[in-house]
Amino acid sequence: MQIPFELKLFGYYINIHLVLEYLAFFLAFRYYVYLRRKSTDSISSNNRLSIILGAALGALIGSRLIGFLENPWVEFSQQHIIQLLNTKTIMGGLFGGLLGVEFAKKRIGETQSSGDLFVFPIILGIFIGRIGCFLSGIDEFTYGNETKSVLGMDLGDGLLRHPTSLYELMFLVVLFVGLKKIQKNMILKPGELFKIFMLLYFGFRFFIEFLKPNVFYLLGISTIQILCIVCFVYYCKFIFQIFKNAC
Repeated sequence: MQIPFELKLFGYYINIHLVLEYLAFFLAFRYYVYLRRKSTDSISSNNRLSIILGAALGALIGSRLIGFLENPWVEFSQQHIIQLLNTKTIMGGLFGGLLGVEFAKKRIGETQSSGDLFVFPIILGIFIGRIGCFLSGIDEFTYGNETKSVLGMDLGDGLLRHPTSLYELMFLVVLFVGLKKIQKNMILKPGELFKIFMLLYFGFRFFIEFLKPNVFYLLGISTIQILCIVCFVYYCKFIFQIFKNAC
């Protein structure tokens, strides 16, 4: 199979990344509905809907904003403006969704933690989306730097690069299995599973970004890595609690 992979259907080329992106949203939502039916959700249906809407709006704004901040110094031509409008990132979507949920909960007066039900559907959605990123090769800005290691792959430009999307796919499998075991074997307070997911995923992304041809603005780190640090600061009380309980 050649990377970038182009799907041809009835004589037309289909954007495989876009197809998998929509599939990721659909299957992740269906998985969420399945998990909610199996669980005893303490949040009412109306409040849960408000929370989902808050998450969606926050994710939309966050994904676009962080996507723009990854490389804001571009020429403001028509082509670049269209490119900027289409730029988005899952990292901004996750953190923006988190803030959107918190805002929605304050508006409706909901005090129960709501994130745990979203954890595994989010992982599933990211996994499917990353398959699309890998198949798109250098057409998507998720590829890695050049490398001479045995892990290097030609992603479409004739150079051996780190297949960072594949690295993330492997990490997501481990993360899914690991969080399932944590959920089964540990007594967690509501919301803690989501916090653990966010810290582990953002921690992974902080280090994997060094393998990508990013623009490093401040102290040798990229916009995504700055967002990772912001996430860790946001959850600093929970991190201190983990270390306190471990000692």
